[in-house]
Amino acid sequence: MRTRRSTPLGFQPPAIGDEEVAAVAEALRSGWLTTGPRAALLEDRLAEYLEAEHVLAVSSGTAAMHLALMALDIGPGDEVVTSPITWPATANVIEHCGATPVFCDVREGDLNLDASLVANVVTERTKAILPVHLAGQPCDLDAIHELGLPVVEDAAHALEGRYRGRKLGGLSDASCFSLYATKNLTAGEGGLVATNRGDVADRIRSMRLTRRGDGSRYDQLTWGFKANLSDVLAAIALVQLDKLGHHAELRERQFALYDEGLADLEGIEPLARDARDTHALHLYVVRVDPARAGGTRDEYQRAMAQERIATSIHFLPVHLLTWFRERYPAQPPLPVAERAGEEVLSLPLSPAHTDEDVLDAVDAIRRVYVRLTA
Repeated sequence: MRTRRSTPLGFQPPAIGDEEVAAVAEALRSGWLTTGPRAALLEDRLAEYLEAEHVLAVSSGTAAMHLALMALDIGPGDEVVTSPITWPATANVIEHCGATPVFCDVREGDLNLDASLVANVVTERTKAILPVHLAGQPCDLDAIHELGLPVVEDAAHALEGRYRGRKLGGLSDASCFSLYATKNLTAGEGGLVATNRGDVADRIRSMRLTRRGDGSRYDQLTWGFKANLSDVLAAIALVQLDKLGHHAELRERQFALYDEGLADLEGIEPLARDARDTHALHLYVVRVDPARAGGTRDEYQRAMAQERIATSIHFLPVHLLTWFRERYPAQPPLPVAERAGEEVLSLPLSPAHTDEDVLDAVDAIRRVYVRLTA
């Protein structure tokens, strides 16, 4: 077994090189600091990549979901069904619209929304479903679409994902992606909305920047926000887009190293990946079963930190976070999500890591396992 690292291993550092630095410098010298030709080019290239008729670049993945819901006229008195195993932004954007998030439990294997349970929480007030493609595994879109409600996908983890052979981007009313620093395609900050609906695209285009005109004469066609993406950030994303295939190969190799290195550890199990789909390989998440692994997830995370290996949690159940718990005290238990929230642990994964880095993480968790199961 390898020796303990002498330097810390970051969880998900961005894979940024000289090309991104040069692209930013070029954007700065061009005079376009705000939305301009680079943002437009990014939209065009990603529309082709995602096989969608329209892609709108915005300021964050959160803004993407918020604007998509607004474009579908989600508002006060409405309900939107979503997953509790997600970053709070997924539920926050529903609140931003004045609507109510309704949490539905998740599937045991991949922790995506359990489509078989969604119908149980749908009411006459339900106006949309906001599922999550957790860690890069597409959720069960066919079963969700069969419910006949508008669907906005939280695809922040799943830019490269395919559902039953089809790119995520034009399958629902809108698919929302993130360009945050840790994402497979990063700009540091930013987001995207992909849609085949021209009416949705037009409304988002109007709302993300509330000005129409040539600078001297302008108008506002609808109420809106300041949610556009700058050319400086678009320049980074364009370079990252050229590297996407190579980065995917590196993450695939890292997934394989984890799969092989952890396979014999009873009670340490990765989330399920459906062979019918293309997993975007954004996060390598394991579940730590304390009864079989000798310790809790939190004990493993603390021990990994002592091994100089950074980890993270994706995710704590949103409905148990203080603000949501106090706001919705009648929320029924969601047993699968609540148990998963105590068990999930994400291991380091990034194209910036080497194979040796990942093997260090594997050996660290194996050392922890030996200690805790002794």
